[in-house]
This record gives sequence, structure tokens and C-alpha cells, in this order.
Amino acid sequence: MQLDIATENWPTGDWDALAERAARAVGELDAPLANTRLETSILFTTDEEVHSLNREWRDRDKPTNVLSFPMLARDELLALTQDGAPIMLGDIALAYETCAREADEKGISIEHHAAHLIVHGLLHCAGYDHAISDQDADEMEALEIAILAKMGIKDPYEHRD
Repeated sequence: MQLDIATENWPTGDWDALAERAARAVGELDAPLANTRLETSILFTTDEEVHSLNREWRDRDKPTNVLSFPMLARDELLALTQDGAPIMLGDIALAYETCAREADEKGISIEHHAAHLIVHGLLHCAGYDHAISDQDADEMEALEIAILAKMGIKDPYEHRD
């Protein structure tokens, strides 16, 4: 997968490398996402920008930590061959202030939290959806945990009963 990464109003850091590592790890555990034809844009931006996107595209008048905008259905992704022109998987936007606050509340680095949110957004773009059912939520969560473990990041859900 090819990434188009833009960083706006995030602190100095190697966010591009983090996003690339996350995308590689996702592709290792969900093979269709390793397709080199796929392109995904990732925007590291502010709560204000994510709030605006959330209001415009999701009718939710508040910021959130990550938004994903899939452009392929899961069956289209699964049918995608390695040959052909590039194709957009989707867009992801991360809100700095919310990410930083959540990382602080969890007692983890913002890099680890951002990695989790990138993985979460990529899986949404790949057709996973935790809001469909408890089974779908469990499947997505287990995949996130395994992907993050490949990156050396501990289970972000271990606090749950």
C-alpha cells in the first residue's frame, strides 16, 4: 500500500515512518491490504479540522480521535488483483489534541496511540466495522491487538474486563 501523508499542526516527529510501519503491519495480517495498487491518504491534523470533517461527512458536531473514509467495499478489496492502475482505499484523519489527551489519560505515548488509531482507520477502510455486531467488534479488536503486537505495541484494550 502506498501512503500519501500530510502533517498539519502535529509536534515534530517521524509520523510518516510511524504510518508506514502501521500500514506494513496491517498488510502482514490482512493480506488484501498488502496490495501495492492501494493508496491511502493519512492526514495528521487538529481537532478543529476533524470536527469540521465529522460535522460535514458524519453529521456529528464534535471532534473525534480518528475518522476514516473508505472508498472500496470489502468485496472489491478482496477481488483486487496486483495488476492495474493505483486505486484509493480511503482517507484517514487523526486529531492531534484528542489523540494527545487520550494518550495522556491512558498513560501511553502519543506515538503508540497514533499507531493504534492508524491501524484502526486502515481496518475501517478495509471493510471492518466494530459497530455492526459484537462479533465484528471482537474480530476487529483481535486484529488490532495482533497488528500492534507486530509493531511492539502493547494491547490497547487490556484494561477491559
